Amino acid sequence: MNTQYRKTLAGTSLDYFDTREAVDTIKPGAYAGLPYTSRILAEQLVRRCEPEKLTASLTQLIDRKRDLDFPWYPARVVCHDILGQTALVDLAGLRDAIAEKGGDPAKVNPVVPTQLIVDHSLAVEAAGFDPDAFEKNRAIEDRRNEDRFHFIEWTKTAFENVDVIPAGNGIMHQINLEKMSPVVQARDGVAYPDTCVGTDSHTPHVDALGVISVGVGGLEAETVMLGHPSMMRLPDIVGVKLTGKRQPGITATDIVLALTEFLRAERVVGAYLEFFGEGADSLTVGDRATISNMTPEFGATAAMFYIDEQTIDYLKLTGREPEQVALVEQYAKETGLWAEDLVTADYERVLEFDLSSVVRNMAGPSNPHRRLPTTALSERGISDESKLAEAKQQEADGLMPDGAVIIAAITSCTNTSNPRNVVAAGLVAKKANELGLVRKPWVKSSFAPGSKVARLYLEESGLLPELEKLGFGIVAYACTTCNGMSGALDPEIQKEIIDRDLYSTAVLSGNRNFDGRIHPYAKQAFLASPPLVVAYAIAGTIRFDIEKDVLAVVDGKEITLKDLWPSDEEIDAIVASAVKPEQFKQVYIPMFDLGDKEQAESPLYDWREMSTYIRRPPYWEGALAGERTLTDMRPLAILPDNITTDHLSPSNAILLDSAAGEYLDKMGLPEEDFNSYATHRGDHLTAQRATLANPKLMNEMCRDANGEVIQGSLARVEPEGQQMRMWEAIETYMNRKQNLIVVAGADYGQGSSRDWAAKGVRLAGVEVIVAEGFERIHRTNLIGMGVLPVQFQEGTTRLTLELDGTETYSIKGDLSPRSELVLEIKRRNGEQVNVPVICRLDTEAEVAVYKAGGVLQKFAKDFLESEVA
Repeated sequence: MNTQYRKTLAGTSLDYFDTREAVDTIKPGAYAGLPYTSRILAEQLVRRCEPEKLTASLTQLIDRKRDLDFPWYPARVVCHDILGQTALVDLAGLRDAIAEKGGDPAKVNPVVPTQLIVDHSLAVEAAGFDPDAFEKNRAIEDRRNEDRFHFIEWTKTAFENVDVIPAGNGIMHQINLEKMSPVVQARDGVAYPDTCVGTDSHTPHVDALGVISVGVGGLEAETVMLGHPSMMRLPDIVGVKLTGKRQPGITATDIVLALTEFLRAERVVGAYLEFFGEGADSLTVGDRATISNMTPEFGATAAMFYIDEQTIDYLKLTGREPEQVALVEQYAKETGLWAEDLVTADYERVLEFDLSSVVRNMAGPSNPHRRLPTTALSERGISDESKLAEAKQQEADGLMPDGAVIIAAITSCTNTSNPRNVVAAGLVAKKANELGLVRKPWVKSSFAPGSKVARLYLEESGLLPELEKLGFGIVAYACTTCNGMSGALDPEIQKEIIDRDLYSTAVLSGNRNFDGRIHPYAKQAFLASPPLVVAYAIAGTIRFDIEKDVLAVVDGKEITLKDLWPSDEEIDAIVASAVKPEQFKQVYIPMFDLGDKEQAESPLYDWREMSTYIRRPPYWEGALAGERTLTDMRPLAILPDNITTDHLSPSNAILLDSAAGEYLDKMGLPEEDFNSYATHRGDHLTAQRATLANPKLMNEMCRDANGEVIQGSLARVEPEGQQMRMWEAIETYMNRKQNLIVVAGADYGQGSSRDWAAKGVRLAGVEVIVAEGFERIHRTNLIGMGVLPVQFQEGTTRLTLELDGTETYSIKGDLSPRSELVLEIKRRNGEQVNVPVICRLDTEAEVAVYKAGGVLQKFAKDFLESEVA
């Protein structure tokens, strides 16, 4: 730790680093113009940089140069169990590799404090209308995941600096917001801003507290865990000025869905957003968290709010210790991180958004940024009059209607960390119950808050029984439906959907609604606020104008949404009286009383041979140990725009007729315990079979007799031209030792920070992805697996090149940061086309990782060299 600029923080026994003085020494008055993000990045440089390198690094921030790398040292790593477990499986495998080379495996540990929360493993098998749903779902979760939980328990005792919060306690982001983030760290006698990376794209949830917290892939998290900095360049920092005040009856969900559409259109991909202005001042931290959570849906990297009185009020509300609350306020005011000190911040680009313009919104189908005002349902064809009449007739005939809502879920930390949203849903349920309204029988309803505190304040307010009566009992404290863990449908309902080929849908208060994500039989999904989710459970169909149509007739009176919707005053009164600091202390004090850690008998894990969940990773074996040639590659797939990580590696339930399902069946696993793709990512033999296994995939190499692209997990093996299931094509190419390439359109890899979207293609033999553009997290994951990301130059696409998949491809040129390479395309007729492309190894650090073969290979090489030295 550098000692330059170290001073005592007034009123405390702690020191801090005077970043203002350091910056203004280089350029007088420059600190006042720095955005919030730059001030925090500058602080960690002042604290961590060697003195001789400090001036150059700070000058980059002051002059806003983006041509050089500088190190970022996050204070913490936060993981959910899927990617966190996978990262620790990689480290356990790394220990084996180190041991086999003569190194000491016990020395392979996270250096940075790592918090793993088991929150992604529970499926909603028992719905919210079952009074025993929580206990049933938890029992199933424990049974299905015994192998995984055994490994996770071992990590607690085997690795230093790893804390585990077991299943059944909440969602990582909400726990991070309500408890884990101190906002200002106090370690080794020094106060400094809390920062973290998390193995989930929605980690920016806690940006709402003024904490730089970004989502990364597990491979990048592993790098940070092992003490290496995350190398970065100064991001594009965009100011977002919020003006006006929201209209009555408008929720934070409505605001964030409008913002998602607005910011996507403003092209903020990769940017750090900083919200300010009178509109931002009026938002509670709960509202801010709803906005920050959906950072990846904006396309951004972070969504920051300044530290202000709202922050202090929230820390008090959530039961933080008075000394910590005082430290946050004192530190922020002393170092220029308090909102009033940011009025001079200078942004290169400022966007303006009027909160008063927001109407009641949904989003969908298929994309979170496809805003759907509830007043425009008929315009979009959602509540088309003829379809609506047909649906009503089907229901009158005792049938489930076309357009049926088969899943209605209040889920996800996006909304359940905001008490206003949850209370609003409870009040809608209360009014519906008073009027005698009921949930439609085909709707699988559920309520999965991200924190146990939600139960306490709903019980305090008397609203939990109202939700339970309408079918929204608590089924879990976990990431469920939003993560594709919506569980099985009633067999009769599923059969009717299949037999009648119904257009069935899901409505959820989550952040993701990509095709095929929520449930295999929900053809499309819509995002909505928690109170709207309740309303749609009553309506039972998406073919319904939720603003105008009649939900029911009671005593001759037509009941519509406005008869159920609570006033802002009702919501605020209950939040003020029912949400208390004691509730947070009651939940979190015992949860984080982790006690003394036992020591594992061996630093090496005893791998279970027949496990389909945890298996020693193969990253130092076979084809992965060989050299990548980048020549004569065959295309595994040619893909359109907006390919998500769900397309590349789905997370939802595994079906028997899938490649993964057939494998699990051969391994003796009963179909009811196949679980989800996500839970099996610690076993590469299962996870490989999920590669490009989404039934909604559109591989443009696979077409019918009319030349139309066939939807499904399909590939065409060349040079034979034979179409087959994707996994069979991958196996065929693996047996031939044929190196592969994937060609794609714009925004390749958007969505969740999913390692297996990169691991799967690498294990299949893919050496290169060439696309029109990459989402940030997925691009870094590809590099971490030794896959080369290459970008077409503006104006060049797979379509302009008229690619059909019969070609072979080679990459030529010098692999250096953003260098120009040549993509050599040899067509079947012998013609060769040389296409200039951009190397998307953006930094020297990325070049080094790629050339080593990936993150783990580089670490093993560096570790063994240091052992010898």
